[in-house]
Amino acid sequence: MSELRLATRRSPLALVQASLVQRRLSESGLASVLVPLETRGDRHVDVSLDQIGAEGVFAVEVQRAVLNGDADVAIHSAKDLPSSTPEGLTLTCVPERLDPADVLIGRSLAGLGPGATVATGSPRRRALLLERRPDLRVVGLRGNMATRFAVAGHDDVDAVVAAAAALERLGEGDLVAERLDTEWFVPQVGQGALALEARVDDDLTAGLLAPLNLPDAMTSLVAERAFLAELGAGCSVPCGAYARVTGDTIALSGVMLSVDGSRSVRAVFNGDDPDALGRSLARHLRDELGGGALAGWQKKA
Repeated sequence: MSELRLATRRSPLALVQASLVQRRLSESGLASVLVPLETRGDRHVDVSLDQIGAEGVFAVEVQRAVLNGDADVAIHSAKDLPSSTPEGLTLTCVPERLDPADVLIGRSLAGLGPGATVATGSPRRRALLLERRPDLRVVGLRGNMATRFAVAGHDDVDAVVAAAAALERLGEGDLVAERLDTEWFVPQVGQGALALEARVDDDLTAGLLAPLNLPDAMTSLVAERAFLAELGAGCSVPCGAYARVTGDTIALSGVMLSVDGSRSVRAVFNGDDPDALGRSLARHLRDELGGGALAGWQKKA
């Protein structure tokens, strides 16, 4: 193999992330080339993700390039991945994870007056905001990160919600008005992490990626993705999960909310098996605490 072919979305943030992986590979003496691709989510920036309607709108084309042999590695923002891995691929590597928290751009939560307008395209972010501040007007938002950043303070939008990691990777950390506490504002599954997939039968590529993998980051992502897979939720209904690893123990926080944020169920489970832990927490919230009966979740119950 003369060089690894790295498939990625062609959005500015995705290319920055892929370039970080490329740099890490280069430090290990490995040559690589980027294979930028346009995904369905990128082609329909004027349509909400709910309307586009399927998991993996930012991932499927990237995964297909690896499955078809047009690339060796698929690089994703982990939060963009479908809750289940396609047959023929495996999650091979999770490099160092950045801050998984959400942030406000424009104004802090306390600085938003009654009826202020906040923009986000995420049902989770919308529900969590309305849970704490039901007076807010929450409007939709799509487009690349630069477009989203620019919305705050314009067109009657007072603040925008974004991922802390995205701002850090783009060198825009000075835009943050407030970091939202992950104990309340539970992050999206995989937020802040990168996920690298390869073909299940490609042991060579898996071996080349191994030095980039951080076991605790991988364990955290597996636990969070197991939670999402058990719920069968994708990004269309409001939920979040965040795992932290200390020694041999995984602490996993989870939340399910009604679409309007008026009701929620939360819990924290501890364990040492990431897949079992994620699924157990999801069943507890959905079945024992009544999350499956929340508005918007009935079709998932």
